[in-house]
Amino acid sequence: MTTDPAKAKQTRLSNSYELFILLLTILSLAVMAMLVLPGLTPATKILLEAYDNAICFVFLFDFGLRLRRASSRRRYFFRERGWLDLLGSIPSFGLFQYAALLRLARLSRLARIIRLLRGQNRRQLTRDVLDNRGEYAVFITLVTMMTVISVSSVLVLQAESGAKGANITTGGDAIWWAIVTITTVGYGDFYPITTFGRIVGAFVMFSGIGIIAALASILASLLIPRPKDQSDPAADMAAVRDELAAVRDELAALRRHLPPAGEA
Repeated sequence: MTTDPAKAKQTRLSNSYELFILLLTILSLAVMAMLVLPGLTPATKILLEAYDNAICFVFLFDFGLRLRRASSRRRYFFRERGWLDLLGSIPSFGLFQYAALLRLARLSRLARIIRLLRGQNRRQLTRDVLDNRGEYAVFITLVTMMTVISVSSVLVLQAESGAKGANITTGGDAIWWAIVTITTVGYGDFYPITTFGRIVGAFVMFSGIGIIAALASILASLLIPRPKDQSDPAADMAAVRDELAAVRDELAALRRHLPPAGEA
């Protein structure tokens, strides 16, 4: 039984969304790797587990979306290893001791998306980026913001939670500090006191300037309608032909009203 190419094309997700899931998968694997690093404070481990569970909910949504849009759900679940997507999306909430082993199933999602993007030639990808640059900008900006907030909060919490007199001692404090700093609001209720924490803060400040500017431009592009394209060659040529035809008709009318050449 053959699959209708048009139907298969409709069920496939956009490249911008696939890129978003690809980058989020890489971030989730980085979180998983950091969880096994030695020397982490208990507060840092709790924060990393919270980020891991939050990413799991995004992956559960992705699994449900792919299952719903698949032309054959049985084929997606078994032949395309959708069951690995499901295993890698189950939140642990700190209750399952060997939940990290399930996270290795995310490698299947990573490999599948890479194969999908590599299966398209560069001209197709370039054209898709140009045609859907708004979607790419939204997804890449979101991933960048999530990465900066998560990485900075983990690093500053690891540096501050063991310092004497620190006020960033829990995961909630670190997340709030990262959000306030990246938006350049700077309430001042939480602030790093260690040298490394201040270096991380400076990085977040400079990153926030670019991220907020990108979000503002995306919002402006959504609110302001695009001007109509007036450089259609076919329409331009048709307008020129119409004007030439009108000029010929006027010249013909003038000739009919002029006397013959030999008459005075």
